Amino acid sequence: MNTSQQIETACGAFLDGLKEILGEKLYGVYIYGAAAFPGTFPLIDIDFHVILKSDLTEDERSRLERLHEELDRDYPPPGEIFDGYYILLEAARKKSYPGSQMWENAVDDSWALHRAHILAGRHITLYGPDPKEIYPPPTWPEIEDPLYGELDYIEKNLQKYPAYCVLNLCRLIYSFETGDVVISKEQASDWALKNLQGWEKYIETAVKLYCRQATTEDEKSVLSEIGKFLEYAKERIDRSSRKNNGYRSRES
Repeated sequence: MNTSQQIETACGAFLDGLKEILGEKLYGVYIYGAAAFPGTFPLIDIDFHVILKSDLTEDERSRLERLHEELDRDYPPPGEIFDGYYILLEAARKKSYPGSQMWENAVDDSWALHRAHILAGRHITLYGPDPKEIYPPPTWPEIEDPLYGELDYIEKNLQKYPAYCVLNLCRLIYSFETGDVVISKEQASDWALKNLQGWEKYIETAVKLYCRQATTEDEKSVLSEIGKFLEYAKERIDRSSRKNNGYRSRES
């Protein structure tokens, strides 16, 4: 699924289900992430925040589970079609990481990044008020933590998701060097092709792999150099952190 019409259809079905199950308890529904950026990359999932006026009941949780199962069946991506968090309005107005009312122990640990995207206008409001009435603006220290969290995730998943890791490393380099985190993987790869000298061919191959247009040899090529690209990215990120923010050790 990667066209605006398909996204609109899936989001319409999602919202209809939420209204039927939650009624007056539903306060807002906001789509962020890749679905909110124009582009040609395949859409793997649709990221969301559902904002609630009060706690979910067990019956509502069960019905929402069934809704997600139906959406996964009717709009089959590589994984879950809708991936996100059910958050109480009171929690959404705070800067601390909010827990989800669904899926035990789920916490939005990229809360500051998601707020940055939504408040910058990279969102789709399916229901509810302007998100500026809800979400507090993030500071750079708040944003920096999930950026490093993403870097940790990449280090642990290089071999499992090589193309995703390469493109997200491009995005991390861009964000640390510019202070701008509101950018898609596709936009970050375009920037990287112009600014990461010596890695152009490698990034082009990673884009082909991410877009499912790569050969077996292309995949081997990405995997063979991914460790080197990680070290290159970490060096650039470290330099930017020292220059722009004052050095902060990741162990501190």
